[in-house]
Amino acid sequence: MGEMANSAVDFYPKNQRREMNHAGGFGCTLSELRSLMELRGPEALQKVQESYTDVNGLCRRLKTSPTEGLSDNAADLEKRRQIYGQNFIPPKKPKTFLQLVWEALQDVTLIILEIAAIISLGLSFYAPPGEESEVCGNVSGGAEDEGESEAGWIEGAAILLSVICVVLVTAFNDWSKEKQFRGLQSRIEQEQKFTVIRNGQQVQIPVAELVVGDIAQIKYGESEGRR
Repeated sequence: MGEMANSAVDFYPKNQRREMNHAGGFGCTLSELRSLMELRGPEALQKVQESYTDVNGLCRRLKTSPTEGLSDNAADLEKRRQIYGQNFIPPKKPKTFLQLVWEALQDVTLIILEIAAIISLGLSFYAPPGEESEVCGNVSGGAEDEGESEAGWIEGAAILLSVICVVLVTAFNDWSKEKQFRGLQSRIEQEQKFTVIRNGQQVQIPVAELVVGDIAQIKYGESEGRR
């Protein structure tokens, strides 16, 4: 069995055997496939002809059959995932509630209200040096002025409280929408199927289970985001 494997490897040229070893036994590296996928139309066809002779040559390097497709060998499929990666884009890390609160605080209107509230609070607790003697000399209006000065902080506190309520409500709405969106996206990815040929038969598999070497049945509108 070992002699047969060695003779099969020796069948390829020396530089091609180096590529196969570099790609885990396959005749195409991940960088080669990536550069090929960046081309379209005649340029892609020319690249295939220059590098692989034809489509069948590319299939031979990827150890797949253009008519039979891949087999259902779990070890082979797992090996392809390890070498070339999965057909899956990891979602971005969700924002925390505190991050959403911080983003909500960046609103220009809220910033103006925050500054106004801070100034109002500062003025309510500030008393000029000569104000106490003037209040003591004015017996009739002393009680009213004292009450107004003591309640002066309420306006600034009310503005700050309003800002806090708006920020919390905005952050909670954004957090709820993001959670719903991620749940919907996950459900769509799990339910979305794609038709490939394996063992000479058409089978539907989840999109995330597509691997390099799969022979896909492309229909109109299904060519984006596939291997």
